[in-house]
Amino acid sequence: MAVTGVKSLTNLLQQGSVWRGSKSTLADAAVLSSGFCELDELIGGGWPKGALVEIISEASLGLSLLIPVLLKLSKQPYWLAWINSPYIPYAPRLQSLGIDTRKILLLRKLADEQALWAAEQALQSGNCKVVMLWPSKLNTAQIRRLQLAAETGDCLGVLFRPRSARALPSVAALRLQVEADEQALLLRLLKRRGGWSANTRLRICVG
Repeated sequence: MAVTGVKSLTNLLQQGSVWRGSKSTLADAAVLSSGFCELDELIGGGWPKGALVEIISEASLGLSLLIPVLLKLSKQPYWLAWINSPYIPYAPRLQSLGIDTRKILLLRKLADEQALWAAEQALQSGNCKVVMLWPSKLNTAQIRRLQLAAETGDCLGVLFRPRSARALPSVAALRLQVEADEQALLLRLLKRRGGWSANTRLRICVG
Protein backbone atom coordinates (compact mmCIF):
# COMPACT_ATOMS: atom_id res chain seq x y z
CA MET A 1 0.00 0.00 0.00
CA ALA A 2 2.84 2.40 0.82
CA VAL A 3 4.41 1.85 -2.61
CA THR A 4 1.10 2.55 -4.32
CA GLY A 5 0.72 5.74 -2.34
CA VAL A 6 4.19 6.93 -3.33
CA LYS A 7 3.48 6.20 -6.99
CA SER A 8 0.16 8.05 -6.81
CA LEU A 9 1.82 11.10 -5.24
CA THR A 10 4.57 11.02 -7.85
CA ASN A 11 1.98 10.97 -10.64
CA LEU A 12 0.15 13.92 -9.11
CA LEU A 13 3.39 15.89 -8.82
CA GLN A 14 4.29 15.15 -12.43
CA GLN A 15 0.84 16.29 -13.55
CA GLY A 16 1.21 19.55 -11.63
CA SER A 17 -1.84 18.78 -9.49
CA VAL A 18 0.03 19.32 -6.23
CA TRP A 19 1.82 22.53 -5.27
CA ARG A 20 5.13 22.03 -3.47
CA GLY A 21 6.45 24.72 -1.17
CA SER A 22 10.19 25.33 -1.06
CA LYS A 23 12.79 27.89 -0.13
CA SER A 24 13.11 28.92 -3.74
CA THR A 25 11.55 32.16 -4.96
CA LEU A 26 10.26 33.47 -8.21
CA ALA A 27 13.76 34.85 -8.73
CA ASP A 28 14.79 31.26 -9.50
CA ALA A 29 12.38 31.30 -12.44
CA ALA A 30 11.94 33.90 -15.17
CA VAL A 31 10.74 37.20 -13.77
CA LEU A 32 10.33 40.76 -14.96
CA SER A 33 11.63 43.40 -12.57
CA SER A 34 8.78 45.62 -11.41
CA GLY A 35 11.09 48.64 -11.40
CA PHE A 36 10.59 49.00 -7.64
CA CYS A 37 13.31 47.32 -5.56
CA GLU A 38 11.11 46.90 -2.48
CA LEU A 39 8.28 45.46 -4.54
CA ASP A 40 10.64 43.00 -6.24
CA GLU A 41 11.75 41.80 -2.82
CA LEU A 42 8.16 41.41 -1.68
CA ILE A 43 6.99 39.40 -4.70
CA GLY A 44 10.05 37.20 -5.14
CA GLY A 45 12.27 39.00 -7.64
CA GLY A 46 9.74 40.58 -9.96
CA TRP A 47 6.53 39.93 -11.88
CA PRO A 48 6.44 36.24 -12.88
CA LYS A 49 6.71 35.61 -16.62
CA GLY A 50 4.36 33.04 -18.05
CA ALA A 51 2.06 33.34 -15.04
CA LEU A 52 -1.03 35.03 -13.70
CA VAL A 53 -1.01 37.90 -11.19
CA GLU A 54 -4.05 39.19 -9.31
CA ILE A 55 -4.20 42.78 -8.12
CA ILE A 56 -7.12 43.09 -5.74
CA SER A 57 -8.24 46.69 -5.43
CA GLU A 58 -10.78 49.20 -6.63
CA ALA A 59 -10.98 49.61 -10.43
CA SER A 60 -7.51 50.45 -11.79
CA LEU A 61 -5.82 51.13 -8.46
CA GLY A 62 -2.47 49.39 -8.68
CA LEU A 63 -2.06 49.95 -12.41
CA SER A 64 0.76 52.40 -11.63
CA LEU A 65 2.76 49.47 -10.27
CA LEU A 66 2.96 48.14 -13.82
CA ILE A 67 4.18 51.33 -15.49
CA PRO A 68 7.91 50.42 -15.41
CA VAL A 69 7.33 46.99 -16.92
CA LEU A 70 4.92 48.40 -19.52
CA LEU A 71 7.61 50.90 -20.48
CA LYS A 72 10.18 48.14 -20.88
CA LEU A 73 7.90 45.79 -22.80
CA SER A 74 6.60 48.50 -25.12
CA LYS A 75 10.09 48.71 -26.62
CA GLN A 76 9.79 45.11 -27.78
CA PRO A 77 7.88 43.89 -30.88
CA TYR A 78 4.91 42.60 -28.90
CA TRP A 79 1.44 43.81 -27.92
CA LEU A 80 0.37 45.09 -24.51
CA ALA A 81 -3.26 44.03 -24.21
CA TRP A 82 -5.86 45.93 -22.15
CA ILE A 83 -9.12 44.00 -22.00
CA ASN A 84 -12.32 45.49 -20.56
CA SER A 85 -10.51 48.29 -18.77
CA PRO A 86 -13.07 50.54 -17.04
CA TYR A 87 -11.23 53.54 -18.44
CA ILE A 88 -9.69 54.40 -21.78
CA PRO A 89 -5.90 54.65 -21.31
CA TYR A 90 -4.85 58.29 -21.51
CA ALA A 91 -2.35 58.18 -24.37
CA PRO A 92 -0.61 61.54 -23.72
CA ARG A 93 0.15 60.52 -20.13
CA LEU A 94 1.47 57.10 -21.15
CA GLN A 95 3.61 58.68 -23.87
CA SER A 96 5.03 61.18 -21.39
CA LEU A 97 6.15 58.18 -19.31
CA GLY A 98 7.93 56.75 -22.35
CA ILE A 99 5.44 54.01 -23.18
CA ASP A 100 4.98 53.35 -26.90
CA THR A 101 1.19 53.55 -27.18
CA ARG A 102 1.34 52.03 -30.67
CA LYS A 103 1.93 48.70 -28.92
CA ILE A 104 -1.29 48.89 -26.92
CA LEU A 105 -4.08 46.52 -27.96
CA LEU A 106 -7.29 47.90 -26.45
CA LEU A 107 -10.49 45.85 -26.24
CA ARG A 108 -13.39 47.34 -24.32
CA LYS A 109 -17.06 46.77 -23.53
CA LEU A 110 -16.92 43.06 -24.25
CA ALA A 111 -19.38 40.62 -22.72
CA ASP A 112 -17.87 38.49 -19.95
CA GLU A 113 -17.39 35.39 -22.09
CA GLN A 114 -15.96 37.41 -24.97
CA ALA A 115 -13.49 39.13 -22.65
CA LEU A 116 -12.32 35.82 -21.17
CA TRP A 117 -11.95 34.30 -24.64
CA ALA A 118 -9.99 37.31 -25.86
CA ALA A 119 -7.72 37.23 -22.81
CA GLU A 120 -7.04 33.51 -23.19
CA GLN A 121 -6.23 33.88 -26.88
CA ALA A 122 -3.96 36.87 -26.26
CA LEU A 123 -2.13 35.15 -23.40
CA GLN A 124 -1.33 32.02 -25.36
CA SER A 125 -0.70 33.67 -28.73
CA GLY A 126 2.96 34.49 -28.20
CA ASN A 127 2.26 37.94 -29.68
CA CYS A 128 1.63 39.65 -26.33
CA LYS A 129 4.01 40.14 -23.43
CA VAL A 130 1.41 41.39 -20.98
CA VAL A 131 -2.36 40.94 -20.92
CA MET A 132 -4.38 42.97 -18.41
CA LEU A 133 -7.97 41.98 -17.79
CA TRP A 134 -10.70 43.60 -15.66
CA PRO A 135 -13.20 40.72 -15.24
CA SER A 136 -16.57 41.21 -13.61
CA LYS A 137 -16.47 37.68 -12.20
CA LEU A 138 -14.32 34.56 -12.47
CA ASN A 139 -14.51 31.00 -11.25
CA THR A 140 -11.63 28.67 -10.44
CA ALA A 141 -11.82 26.82 -13.76
CA GLN A 142 -11.64 30.08 -15.72
CA ILE A 143 -8.65 31.31 -13.73
CA ARG A 144 -6.91 27.99 -14.31
CA ARG A 145 -7.46 28.30 -18.07
CA LEU A 146 -5.97 31.80 -18.04
CA GLN A 147 -3.00 30.56 -16.01
CA LEU A 148 -2.35 27.75 -18.50
CA ALA A 149 -2.68 30.19 -21.40
CA ALA A 150 -0.12 32.50 -19.76
CA GLU A 151 2.29 29.59 -19.40
CA THR A 152 1.77 28.57 -23.03
CA GLY A 153 2.44 32.06 -24.38
CA ASP A 154 5.15 32.94 -21.82
CA CYS A 155 3.08 36.02 -21.08
CA LEU A 156 2.44 38.03 -17.94
CA GLY A 157 -1.28 38.03 -17.19
CA VAL A 158 -2.71 40.58 -14.77
CA LEU A 159 -6.22 40.39 -13.35
CA PHE A 160 -7.65 43.48 -11.68
CA ARG A 161 -10.26 42.17 -9.26
CA PRO A 162 -12.51 43.79 -6.63
CA ARG A 163 -11.96 43.46 -2.90
CA SER A 164 -14.63 40.77 -2.68
CA ALA A 165 -12.35 38.43 -4.65
CA ARG A 166 -9.83 38.30 -1.82
CA ALA A 167 -11.71 35.54 -0.02
CA LEU A 168 -12.12 33.44 -3.16
CA PRO A 169 -9.72 30.62 -4.10
CA SER A 170 -7.30 31.25 -6.94
CA VAL A 171 -4.52 29.39 -8.76
CA ALA A 172 -2.80 32.65 -9.72
CA ALA A 173 0.93 32.60 -9.02
CA LEU A 174 0.83 35.94 -7.22
CA ARG A 175 -1.91 37.86 -5.40
CA LEU A 176 -1.60 41.41 -4.09
CA GLN A 177 -4.12 43.58 -2.31
CA VAL A 178 -3.65 47.29 -3.02
CA GLU A 179 -5.12 50.22 -1.11
CA ALA A 180 -4.67 53.96 -1.55
CA ASP A 181 -2.80 55.97 1.08
CA GLU A 182 -2.55 59.63 0.09
CA GLN A 183 0.25 59.71 -2.52
CA ALA A 184 1.32 56.14 -1.85
CA LEU A 185 -0.03 52.64 -2.22
CA LEU A 186 -0.36 50.11 0.58
CA LEU A 187 0.39 46.61 -0.62
CA ARG A 188 -0.41 43.37 1.15
CA LEU A 189 0.97 40.10 -0.13
CA LEU A 190 -1.78 37.46 -0.15
CA LYS A 191 -0.02 34.73 -2.09
CA ARG A 192 3.38 34.20 -3.63
CA ARG A 193 4.66 31.15 -5.45
CA GLY A 194 7.75 29.59 -3.90
CA GLY A 195 7.43 30.91 -0.36
CA TRP A 196 7.05 34.17 1.50
CA SER A 197 9.15 37.26 2.03
CA ALA A 198 10.14 38.43 5.50
CA ASN A 199 7.46 41.13 5.25
CA THR A 200 3.99 40.78 3.76
CA ARG A 201 3.12 44.49 3.73
CA LEU A 202 4.66 47.39 1.85
CA ARG A 203 4.01 51.11 1.42
CA ILE A 204 5.28 52.33 -1.91
CA CYS A 205 5.30 55.77 -3.53
CA VAL A 206 4.61 55.54 -7.23
CA GLY A 207 4.88 59.23 -8.15
